[in-house]
Amino acid sequence: MSNSQLENQRTPAIVILDFGSQYSELIARRIREIEVYSLVLSYDTPADDLRKLAPKGILLSGGPGSVYEQGAPLSDPEIWNLNIPVLGICYGMQVMVHQLGGSVTPAMGKAEYGKAPLVVDNPTTLLTNVESGSTMWMSHGDSVRNLPLGFIRLAHTSNTAEAAIALHNSHFYGVQFHPEVVHSTHGMVMLRNFVHTICSCQPDWTTKTFINEAITKVRNQVGTKKVLLALSGGVDSSTLAFLLQKAIGNQLTCMFIDQGFMRKGEPEFLMEFFDKKFKINVQYINARKRFVSKLEGVIDPEEKRKIIGTEFIRVFEEESIRLGPFDYLAQGTLYPDVIESSGTNIDPKTGERIAVKIKSHHNVGGLPKDLQFKLVEPLRRLFKDEVRKVGRSLGLPEEIVQRHPFPGPGLAIRILGEVTDEKLNCLRDADLIVREEITRAGLYHDIWQAFAVLLPVRSVGVMGDKRTYAWPIVIRCVSSEDGMTADWSRLPSSLLETMSNRIVNEVDGVNRVVLDITSKPPGTIEWE
Repeated sequence: MSNSQLENQRTPAIVILDFGSQYSELIARRIREIEVYSLVLSYDTPADDLRKLAPKGILLSGGPGSVYEQGAPLSDPEIWNLNIPVLGICYGMQVMVHQLGGSVTPAMGKAEYGKAPLVVDNPTTLLTNVESGSTMWMSHGDSVRNLPLGFIRLAHTSNTAEAAIALHNSHFYGVQFHPEVVHSTHGMVMLRNFVHTICSCQPDWTTKTFINEAITKVRNQVGTKKVLLALSGGVDSSTLAFLLQKAIGNQLTCMFIDQGFMRKGEPEFLMEFFDKKFKINVQYINARKRFVSKLEGVIDPEEKRKIIGTEFIRVFEEESIRLGPFDYLAQGTLYPDVIESSGTNIDPKTGERIAVKIKSHHNVGGLPKDLQFKLVEPLRRLFKDEVRKVGRSLGLPEEIVQRHPFPGPGLAIRILGEVTDEKLNCLRDADLIVREEITRAGLYHDIWQAFAVLLPVRSVGVMGDKRTYAWPIVIRCVSSEDGMTADWSRLPSSLLETMSNRIVNEVDGVNRVVLDITSKPPGTIEWE
C-alpha cells in the first residue's frame, strides 16, 4: 500500500471551520471524546477542498467578529451546496444566518455572557433529550434578528429569541451558545445528536484503531531504515518511543541530551526506565557544562530560550552524525502544534493545513538542512489527552502518563535572571520537596502543574539566631484542563506550611517561601 493510500486511510468524519474561537480545539476534542475523528481547518477553506475530503458533517466555530462588519470572516458560500449537515456555533450560527439571507444585529436588549437557562421550544433531532431549563454557556454581543427562509426556532433564552435554529430539510442547525464547554450541562448530548444521529458518524476513533493504523503507517513509511528520536521523558516523547519500539524495534535509537536543566534525579530515572527496564535503545549525552556555560551572564528569558534551542540543535547534530547515519527523525508533534503553526494551504492527501513551522519549545526546530532527515510524526493528529490514552494502551506506566508538563528549557526558565550551578542545585531541591509533598497529600493528579521558582533577589532572615541573606522560593500550583487557561490551586494551609518548613530547613541558600496565586490570564503558568 502506498504512502498516499495510507494517508487517506483516516479521513475526517467531522470538519470544524475555525473563525478564531478560543474553543475551536475544544470542539474537536469533544467530538473525539465520542469516538469520531475530527479536524480543524481555516474558516476560508474552499468548498472544493471540503468536497474532496467528503466529511459527514461540518461545524462552524465561534469567533470574535461581527458578520455585518466589513471584512468579517465568512465561509465559502458554496459550502451550503455540498449536501453536508452543518452546525453553526455562536458566531458560526450568525455566519449561517447571514449567508443564507437572514439578518444579524447588535443585541437589542443586552449582550449575554455566562450561564443561561435554555428553554426548548422544539425538542426534535438536535435537541433530543436536551432538557428545557438546562444550563448553556452564552458569549455573544450580537443576535439573530430575522431567520433565513425556511428556518425555525428550536430554543430561546430570556435574552436571546433565537438561541437554537434549524432548517431540517437541509440539515442546517445553529446554536447561539457553546455546547462544547463544561458549563453547558447538556452540551455533549446535543453534540452527540448532531454527530451520531444527524451526520450518521460511527464511533470508530478509538485508541486501538489509532495504534494499529499508526504502526502500519510507520512501517510503510520507514521500511528498513533507521529512526532517531530526541527523548525528553515527557508523555509525548515517551509515548512515541513506545509506539516506535512496537512498530520498528531496533531500528529506533533514542537520544537523551542532558542539558543540566532537568529536575532532581530525572536523568538517572529516565535511563533506568527506558534503557534497562524496557530495553529501548537510549543514548545518554551529558552536555550539562556546555549548556550552563552558554548561559553565563544571560538574564533575558527569550535570550535564554534561543541559546538553549540553538545549543540543543548543535549537540543534536554532532551526536546524530556520531551515532548515525539516520534517515528519519521522529518528533512528538501534537495536533495543537499543527493547528497553531499551520499555513494557508490544504494537503490534498491528508486534508490538513500544511505546516510551515514547528514550535521550537516542543520539537527539534530549525535543524540544519544538510542533515537530510525525513520526519516521522505519528502523533500529529492527537491531542494531549489522546496521547495519554495511547500511552496507557501501549503499556506506559502511570508515573510517565500522568507526569505534569515540563518546559523544554527546563529549570533554566524557572530561575529568573542568570542561571548558575548553585541556583540550579537550590531549585532542584526545592522543586523536589514541592512535588513530594503534593504527591504525599494525594493531590498530584488533581493539579495540572506544581513546581518551584527561584527569584533573583535576596531577602533578610533569621536562622539559628543568625542573620541570613538568601533567595526566596515561589511555590506555583495551578489547575487546568488544557493549559490554555488556568487557576491557582487552593492547597490546604497545612500542606503549604509543610512545604515551606521543609524548603527553608532543607535547601541551602533559601530563607523565604512565597505562594503565587495568579490565574492565567492575566499571568502565565511559567514565570518566564
